[in-house]
Amino acid sequence: MEDKLVRTYILVTPVKNEEENLQSLIESVSEQTIKPVMWVIMDDGSTDRTPEIIKEAREKYNWIQCIRLNESGRDIGLHLASVIKTGFDFSFVYCRNNKINFDYLGNVDGDITLEKSYFKNLIKKFEENPKLGIASGSEYVLNGNQVLHIDLSVPSGGTMLMRGKCFEDCGGIPLSYSWDSALNIKAKVRGWEIGRFDESKAFAVRFGCSAEGFLKGYEKGGEFNYYLNFRFLHVIFKGLKLSFQKPYYIGLAYFYGYFKSLLLRKEKINDEEIRYYYKHIRPREIKRYYLNVLKNKFTKE
Repeated sequence: MEDKLVRTYILVTPVKNEEENLQSLIESVSEQTIKPVMWVIMDDGSTDRTPEIIKEAREKYNWIQCIRLNESGRDIGLHLASVIKTGFDFSFVYCRNNKINFDYLGNVDGDITLEKSYFKNLIKKFEENPKLGIASGSEYVLNGNQVLHIDLSVPSGGTMLMRGKCFEDCGGIPLSYSWDSALNIKAKVRGWEIGRFDESKAFAVRFGCSAEGFLKGYEKGGEFNYYLNFRFLHVIFKGLKLSFQKPYYIGLAYFYGYFKSLLLRKEKINDEEIRYYYKHIRPREIKRYYLNVLKNKFTKE
């Protein structure tokens, strides 16, 4: 029987000097089983061939749009959140003016390639669970000759799909470092479920959008966790867990990023809802998770 699942979505992609990777992403999006009704590529002042690649793609696919921003330095913090928010704001206005309806909103990074059924499989998960608000697939990083699986249980911004109603409930893209983590929290606080599903696979050429390298990506992760108000014990456990994953130095990079921010007394997020979550709710979730792991272990034995 033919699969009649049809749901619509829009995409936003922030790029800066991605001439080596963008063409592969464009091909993987154009080959999706369910294609986006609109895709806005945010060119953040690229100085390489990225603008030409986008121009060629727009001439080939009428559902691709582009916004060219002024040249600026590469920034995966607050500036990145602002770029993505601008993309979605443009998408809403464009779709309204052109009477384009959509059910979901997605963000995909410029260094990603997706399996052909990536969005179709995620949309199925949303259709099966009306409470699912944010989802992403399983992500792998190409690090030299290694293919490393990113062991996370929460959706990541670089391969994220969001239900429209959830997006509205959360107030859109938070102007925050680690905007995807902040958005996940806001969704959970408002009663939505979030998930990461192995049925959809994405492949990145670098960790966590870090064009400066794999090691730098985990250092940034430590900095962002400090900004989000992670509790000290949470940081210790996470860093130790990373230290037992290949490549083993990523735990040290994570610790360095966190403790550097701590010693410099850098600012933390001023969103009280998110600060409260990481101080009070997240520790209980972690405790409950590991108690369940131990319970299942002893039950099996």
